[in-house]
Amino acid sequence: MTNTFGKLYLIPTTLGESNPMDVLSNAIIERIKQIDIYIVENEKTARRFIKNIAQDKVQANLKLFPLNKHTDVNELPSYLYPCKLGKNIGLISEAGCPGVADPGANVVKIAHQENIKVIPLVGPSSILLAMMSSGMNGQNFAFNGYLAIDKQERKQNIKRLERLSFEQNQSQLFIETPYRNNKMFEDLCLMLNNNTELCIACDITLPTEYIKTMTINDWKKQKRINLHKRPTLFIIHKNQ
Repeated sequence: MTNTFGKLYLIPTTLGESNPMDVLSNAIIERIKQIDIYIVENEKTARRFIKNIAQDKVQANLKLFPLNKHTDVNELPSYLYPCKLGKNIGLISEAGCPGVADPGANVVKIAHQENIKVIPLVGPSSILLAMMSSGMNGQNFAFNGYLAIDKQERKQNIKRLERLSFEQNQSQLFIETPYRNNKMFEDLCLMLNNNTELCIACDITLPTEYIKTMTINDWKKQKRINLHKRPTLFIIHKNQ
């Protein structure tokens, strides 16, 4: 016998200041028009995003639960209580897809434990879009999040990922805090072997999008690119 719970919809957002209608599916637009309860990272940006999609929706009728580094994990089960009353809830990431390199994964886990149906909606994922456009190994890759800040640890991280890519034929993705992107690029050119491939995927889906894969040797010959404060994914692969 099926329960009468509402569903948890995983709602992707844009990856930056782009027109939502250009990158989001009709299914997302229609679902946002129907849902009034959301779990979000930032209330201000979430309200702006929802208003851009559903201009006729009354903002005062929205119920938003915060999910960020300040959220008490013990409160998360209560966020899903409306589902048990038959109401649908939307989980919105700050950028891209909920649950992927995103705190929303904790809510999704609880939803499964509570027998609440989870429905992922199609939308932009910077990780997958970068991998798709890199020309690297889409059969075997790993996302590593942020590397160490400490210079020596960072060097060890970079060399370890390069070794893994060679030994396992596995492309290695990672990100950096946007204002340190240029320093990351310099470190990669300094520490990686000349024949190792590096893909830089920057401002994905935005008008300023830049995606390029070359060997480190070729990157060193390239005119310096400015990645400062621009959302960027780095992918490395040392071919066997």
